[in-house]
Amino acid sequence: MSKKKIAVVIGTRPDTIKMAPIILELKKNEQYFEVLTIATAQHRQMLDQVLEVFKIKSSFDLDIMSPRQTLASMTAKIITGLDEIFVAEKPDMVLVQGDTSTTCIGSLAAFYNRIPVGHIEAGLRTNDKANPFPEEINRRITGCITDLHFAPTETAKKALLKENIDPNTIFITGNTVIDALDYTVTGNHRFSDPVLNAIIEKGTKIILVTMHRRENWGEPMTGACNAIKQLALKFPHLAFIFPLHMNPIVRDVVLPILKDQPNITLIDPLDYLDFVNLMSKSYLIMTDSGGVQEEGPHFGIPVLVLRTVTERPDAVDYGTAKLVGLDENRIFETAVRLIENEEEYKIMANAINPYGDGLSAQRTVRILKNYFGFTDEVVEEFIPQ
Repeated sequence: MSKKKIAVVIGTRPDTIKMAPIILELKKNEQYFEVLTIATAQHRQMLDQVLEVFKIKSSFDLDIMSPRQTLASMTAKIITGLDEIFVAEKPDMVLVQGDTSTTCIGSLAAFYNRIPVGHIEAGLRTNDKANPFPEEINRRITGCITDLHFAPTETAKKALLKENIDPNTIFITGNTVIDALDYTVTGNHRFSDPVLNAIIEKGTKIILVTMHRRENWGEPMTGACNAIKQLALKFPHLAFIFPLHMNPIVRDVVLPILKDQPNITLIDPLDYLDFVNLMSKSYLIMTDSGGVQEEGPHFGIPVLVLRTVTERPDAVDYGTAKLVGLDENRIFETAVRLIENEEEYKIMANAINPYGDGLSAQRTVRILKNYFGFTDEVVEEFIPQ
């Protein structure tokens, strides 16, 4: 039987991080698969950083990123570029990941060319089409098109079953973000910013903060920043580190509130290696990021989710995360309890990680081998333990 050509479509830092272990695993199985890595470069610089970390070179690069691009203009460029590649290369399957515009449009371009689609990290839902925006709809559209659904958790599988997805096409693999952490986090990492090295060397407990989501812009983000300032005032011995998104909408809210507090360090966005290694050394994480909700539990670090809903409820259900919203008082009070109550902190820190065991990419590729008839093996689903 001849090799199968797998087109892996990536566009942003998060989807590239989670696709990298699968790309590497496919390349280990070169007797079965030829891999085409297609970068839309929806996020140019951040995507390139991740490719460099994992030593992956793209086969094609659409390089679509432009200043102030709209979702509509980006969609048009992605679907036109991918269509040309799919027509020329005729891949046997297209793999997309998560919830980006690249994911949604990549699956649609594959559908137009009658190419099967595999969706990595399938089945995450909030059931609120405006939150997260536009990611919730990106996932739903992709789910309608997908032929193989690689669900990270039992919760994601149940969400797909509620949408009448064929259960024979759903596989619980765990999340490849954990595979990526096993590849990138080391105990002796040196940070590119000397300020971070100094904080680490002092042994100061770190509260890591990230915020960037569109639905939190404006007043919601203001409430969260006010809570962080109050926490910094109450706990001057703690170091609050906030890698600040470059978007001026975010900076215009954060800087006036937090810039003059001595134990709050506002820094430019970190590259992937610095960020995950900083996360591994943190005491508490406060974030509206989806990926960080999955990564924090791997290190036994409690996560306060600065959102009103999450498409990743597993961490909340297992007790590794708390959904605290954007209310200033609720954020403050919840964080104070964790910082002051050692027992409550330990309960969260020692909870089961529901997202993966570092073998998700292996499971995914074994399922692909079964799908194409190379093997007929039983692939055990991921079970948190």
